[in-house]
Amino acid sequence: MSVPNPGPVTPNHVLWYIPNQIGYMRVITMVISLITMSKHPVYTTVIYGISCLLDALDGTMARKYNQVSRLGAVLDMVTDRSTTTCLICYLSVMYPKWCAVFQILVALDISSHYMHMYASLTGGNTSHKQVGRESSRLLHWYYTRRDVLFTICAFNELFYVGLYLYGFERFNRFGFWVIVICLPGYIFKQVSNVIQLNRAALILASLDAKDANKRST
Repeated sequence: MSVPNPGPVTPNHVLWYIPNQIGYMRVITMVISLITMSKHPVYTTVIYGISCLLDALDGTMARKYNQVSRLGAVLDMVTDRSTTTCLICYLSVMYPKWCAVFQILVALDISSHYMHMYASLTGGNTSHKQVGRESSRLLHWYYTRRDVLFTICAFNELFYVGLYLYGFERFNRFGFWVIVICLPGYIFKQVSNVIQLNRAALILASLDAKDANKRST
């Protein structure tokens, strides 16, 4: 299914694709959650949750209306990384003793996803979600199964939300159980980040070696 256009597709049309509008809504909800984060944990959790649910909706709308775009793919990933990073930054304030750990997690998250996307596009793929089974069974399973991708990403975000709620006395117990329940999925996500970082480095190094051999012949 596609949305009919009266003429040729223009850059303005792409900017206002339905999935891209959803992406803009995610940015807005992220900003609102940052404003409420210090004093309103309930509002923040609900708004942050809406942002995460919209993350699952934009891809569905892109496929339904045939509005897949490079802008949408980049907007989706940038918003994902920004939303998670902003929450982790606040967790560093709540738990200053764990600041170095949070910094490492942010660095791993951003670097692994950036290198993975860059390596995928440089290698000729049209999407960073195109991962062959022979390259990495775990990443292939993670990126090609939408139910797995959604579940692991949800556990990852909820783990951080649990840490956030744990910092408020009245939500201490609830936050603790969210952390415990989401911990396995969270660990899986961090392991996949390490694997895709290593895989991306190998792909880029292989392309560099191929180019160097061409120049020397």
